[in-house]
Amino acid sequence: MTPATTTMTRDRPHRRDYGLTGADARRAEATGLANAKWFSANVPRAALKSMMQRRNGPALRDTAIWLAALAASGGLAAWFWGSAWSIPFFGVYGVLYGSASDSRWHECGHGTAFRTRRLNDIVYNIASFMILREPTVWRWSHARHHTDTIIVGRDPEILAPRPPDLLGITLNLFALKAGPKAIAHILLHATGCLTADEKSFIPATEQPKVIRTARIWLGLFGAVIALALATRSFLPLMLVGLPTFYGAWLQLIFGVTQHSGLAEDVLDHRLNSRTIHMNPVFRFIYWNMNYHVEHHMFPLVPYHALPQLHAAIGAECPPPYPGLLAAYREIVPALIRQRRDPTWHIKRRLPQRAVEA
Repeated sequence: MTPATTTMTRDRPHRRDYGLTGADARRAEATGLANAKWFSANVPRAALKSMMQRRNGPALRDTAIWLAALAASGGLAAWFWGSAWSIPFFGVYGVLYGSASDSRWHECGHGTAFRTRRLNDIVYNIASFMILREPTVWRWSHARHHTDTIIVGRDPEILAPRPPDLLGITLNLFALKAGPKAIAHILLHATGCLTADEKSFIPATEQPKVIRTARIWLGLFGAVIALALATRSFLPLMLVGLPTFYGAWLQLIFGVTQHSGLAEDVLDHRLNSRTIHMNPVFRFIYWNMNYHVEHHMFPLVPYHALPQLHAAIGAECPPPYPGLLAAYREIVPALIRQRRDPTWHIKRRLPQRAVEA
């Protein structure tokens, strides 16, 4: 059931320019939406400092479980290769490779999963490779996403620009749109070029790293393809490369819930982000990013402390959705309506006792 605090409202009357160098980018800067000050819930300083404490233990444990599950499911899939028994193991392996890696990429990119920077960087680069997100590009892209969350013309990670591309979103259940686009960008970067949008948020000093990484990745994928040809088997590709596609579906199901259908150009994460209750398995795969309002409001709080943060600021936030089904009961009709009327969005009501931005 969708929370009773959700209503619908109309938005701006004109078609938006989601490019990072276009009219709405200039408008965001002119109106003070770029690099603006956002609403922040009231959390006692000592409590917030405690929650922001970084530790290696939780992430070491969870990463060990993740890698062990990857090795076990991949090993069993390879053992049963050629028979129907391999299918469920590839199913598990694909989700761990193509979906669980998304949250590992995300949290280690923030540098909060582990206390040790080197551990964050190692897992970040491995997970980036698994989901075809070039580490330097996405580190700066995601920094901009947090600075200017769902600000049109500034945020490079708006998943459902209005009017939403429903076919494209559906195809991305198996990365059939995002995957080829990512490969095209890797090939472009390997030639020494970046797009104009990328140059707008990646510092010039960081751009050579993009080119170097793209060339290394092409070498790695070339080695996997060569192994497949040498062994006359598709198996190497089923273990490295293709899981990015056949295992992407849960990543997309989670990702659509974060901001889709909600307000653009607001400086309050309670109005453009969703928090959703999830079961322990989903929370492990997603590394607690279901607490998405909390994460955006205080992005330096590690994933393992987000439930504690959720309890601390709950009185100032709209009630969380009770599950994925409740969220999608709101999201699907909203996206369909935005196809007809891109000016329309879902407005979440704040609790009466909450402090407004």
